[in-house]
Amino acid sequence: MSMSMVVPETQDELIAFQRWFYKKTAEIEHGRRVLEDEKKKFELQRAKLERERKDFDRQKEADARFRAQEEHVLVMKQKVLEDELRKLANEKSYLERQREFYDRVRQFNQKQEPSHQSHRTSIKGELFFIGVKSEIALKKRYKDLIKIYHPDNICGDTETLQEINREYDRLRTHFAV
Repeated sequence: MSMSMVVPETQDELIAFQRWFYKKTAEIEHGRRVLEDEKKKFELQRAKLERERKDFDRQKEADARFRAQEEHVLVMKQKVLEDELRKLANEKSYLERQREFYDRVRQFNQKQEPSHQSHRTSIKGELFFIGVKSEIALKKRYKDLIKIYHPDNICGDTETLQEINREYDRLRTHFAV
């Protein structure tokens, strides 16, 4: 017998065949609908995942820009702190030199001043300008000394001021050359 389609011979067989055919068609149609629904769900999930990926990429780029800005700010802060640290070190060095200078002046004054004398003797002007290496430093030191030794001040001393002025004039001409 060949594999051709079996043709129902009786009415009952025809009805059974139609029922079977209808049932199979309904099953196939149901399967197709289920597959279409699944396909729609997968398409929605794919679209949602694509949106989430794009959002993640945007967030990642924004985070990278933010980190770059933060790193730049950190580098700038570090430079400022390093500059300030250098300034503080220079200022500390300057203050140490000033302290040494004034310690020498005080020691010199103590050596020059006998205990029974109440007046000060004049100090050599060179002592006041030890360590001065430029005209700018010379002017700054001179201004500081004038503030201290001007005769109108409580600690002022005319003789010392005259020595300071002589040494300042000598050093000014030295730096001007």
